[in-house]
Amino acid sequence: MSDVNSHLRANVAWVAFILASLLMPAVCHAESAAVSASASSLAAKRPAKQDLAAVRARIVEFLETQTIGYPGKVSVNAGAIDSNLKLAQCQDMQVFLPSGSRAWGKTSVGVRCSAPSAWTIYVQATVSVAAQYLVAAAPLAQGRVVTSQDLIFESGDLTQLPVGVFTDPAQAIGRSVTISMNAGTVLRQEMLKAAPVVQQGQTVMVTSNGKGFSVAAEGRAMTSAVEGQIVQVKVASGQVVSGIARNGGQIEVGF
Repeated sequence: MSDVNSHLRANVAWVAFILASLLMPAVCHAESAAVSASASSLAAKRPAKQDLAAVRARIVEFLETQTIGYPGKVSVNAGAIDSNLKLAQCQDMQVFLPSGSRAWGKTSVGVRCSAPSAWTIYVQATVSVAAQYLVAAAPLAQGRVVTSQDLIFESGDLTQLPVGVFTDPAQAIGRSVTISMNAGTVLRQEMLKAAPVVQQGQTVMVTSNGKGFSVAAEGRAMTSAVEGQIVQVKVASGQVVSGIARNGGQIEVGF
């Protein structure tokens, strides 16, 4: 009887071993599938990462638009963006210039996203403007009226020069020198004063044009004025009117 029981126990153990061997791969496969499904679910919930190269491309495109109309040849370069930034993919990026920045020289550009995840970054960029500018061809004394012979062109990056340089001879010719300078000096707005088109005490022609009428009368300028400057004029009746000074002693008065 003892031998029979031992034999039965052995058979039961063997059957259990066989069943375990058959079921184990299925269990492992089920667990692996569950883990894979869980990982896939997490990946699906995680937002897609924004392509930083696309962000830089949008910045360059934005700055190229902002610099339309600049003289010479404009070059734009967007700086590197930290690759450690985990920015969610944005379908509608908004590129802007922060307060105090402009599309000139070394600057800062903002990029904003509002959906699906809100984020804002600031990227350094450089705008170069290769063009010709005017310098003094010879020493210029204070009070001299500039002629074409006083000017020569040089080439360079305008963004590296002081503000207010001249790029067109017409902008400088006829102006008077406000401070003596050496040959080769880069000419700037504050160095050359526009010659008055109206002198104080000069007899001028005051004109006013409107819908269906045109009026003209002589007057006397009470102050000197350059082109486009506001000047007061006393007309024959004694009335004082204000108008815009123009070449040829013309004063435009608007109503």
